[in-house]
Amino acid sequence: MCEQVLGITPATAEEKPPPRRTQADKWALNYQAAKQYYQREGHLQVPRKWVERIIVGEDQEQREERELRLGAWVSNQRSRAARLTPERREQLSTIAMRWT
Repeated sequence: MCEQVLGITPATAEEKPPPRRTQADKWALNYQAAKQYYQREGHLQVPRKWVERIIVGEDQEQREERELRLGAWVSNQRSRAARLTPERREQLSTIAMRWT
């Protein structure tokens, strides 16, 4: 009806916005940034305002550089330690997360 009456056509694939990231996807990106920081620095004592740059995307066409507020994320994980799943706590512990 919209197409016939108003002349509106459906959006093409290029016009559609990218799908939203889930909370699990966001956590995985931040964990990747934390792991990168740990491998470079040898510890996970990240300053609160630290911003980490990571490259996301599997193939060359979809690769992009993202900036993540790693310091705030690490601080939030420490404060929410009791509510984290055991798997996530274990992942962070393997990269020397200081919980207190």
